[in-house]
Amino acid sequence: MAIQWLTKFGSLGLRMTTDEEEWVYTEEPHSPRRQEILKKYPQIKKLMGYDPKIAYIVTAEVLVQIVAAWMVRDASWVTIAVLAYCFGGVLNHSLGSAIHEIGHNLAFGHSHPKLNRMLSLWCNLPIVAPMAISYRKYHADHHRYLGEENKDVDIPTRLESYLFRHPITKIFWLMVHPIIHAIRPFYKSPKPITGWEIINTIVQMTFNVIIVMTFGVKSIVYLLLGTLMALGFHPLAGHFISEHYLFNNNETQGTTSYYGPLNFVLFNVGYHIEHHDFPYIPYNKLPELKKIAPEYYDYPYHTSWVKVVWDFIFDKRSGPQARSVGYRKEDIKMNGQSNGHVTRQKED
Repeated sequence: MAIQWLTKFGSLGLRMTTDEEEWVYTEEPHSPRRQEILKKYPQIKKLMGYDPKIAYIVTAEVLVQIVAAWMVRDASWVTIAVLAYCFGGVLNHSLGSAIHEIGHNLAFGHSHPKLNRMLSLWCNLPIVAPMAISYRKYHADHHRYLGEENKDVDIPTRLESYLFRHPITKIFWLMVHPIIHAIRPFYKSPKPITGWEIINTIVQMTFNVIIVMTFGVKSIVYLLLGTLMALGFHPLAGHFISEHYLFNNNETQGTTSYYGPLNFVLFNVGYHIEHHDFPYIPYNKLPELKKIAPEYYDYPYHTSWVKVVWDFIFDKRSGPQARSVGYRKEDIKMNGQSNGHVTRQKED
């Protein structure tokens, strides 16, 4: 059954210690799950579509951030740092999650790609770094090649896995994660620059200059710090780890959901198994998907992103090397399946 295929992943650390010829890759596991679930529950198709109400939410968030940037123009650096971590960063992370949602054309539908791209550029403004279009381009590969080491650019590099295994180095990795995550796709799986990416950069740089010229340097620092802090060593950033990393009590499950209150802030990104199964169901209908087909989501799950970050740092088996990857030929033979993922994780 497709419900079993989600629990056959292994760690990047394991793959690094075995022969490359032992590893193969075919279809990512959520595609057969989707087919099986739809066959049993065809009414799920009615959940697919888009929800333009997200445009009103993100517009409010962008405007609040602009006002906040104006208000801190004369504040102390300590005040700016605290507000960036506790307030501005939360809004910027929320806008980042909205860019993810809009990247799937879930704001205006697939028939209006330009409107979706324009809204993602609007969401990008307080984030300071032009990332909306590039993120969408590479995120498509994350869905299409989930668990494939080279094409899924969300998977850390082997160098990261070697360097960041001690609690102190893992804390440092989390702090610089926004930078690593931003540049990793360009050297791991480079793609040609598109016209929309150029537009994204021009629009973003123009906005940044306007903020500096009208509000001052402290305002742009407030926005930038919010992005770096909230996407790095921050409770909300626990979702980056909870989604596809392997933990002690769950050493084979390649995608994991989070069911907690912070989903409200990040547009239900915690419903991650549900999202990978049906990436064209908007965020506000993912809980309904889980209710319709509960047996397909009866997996271990997270309830605290703070605990996820804590375990990631202090559990010696966790770290960049514990990211879920593909499977080996012997595991296919052992399980008698044409699609699946390895069931072991390296013990340090």
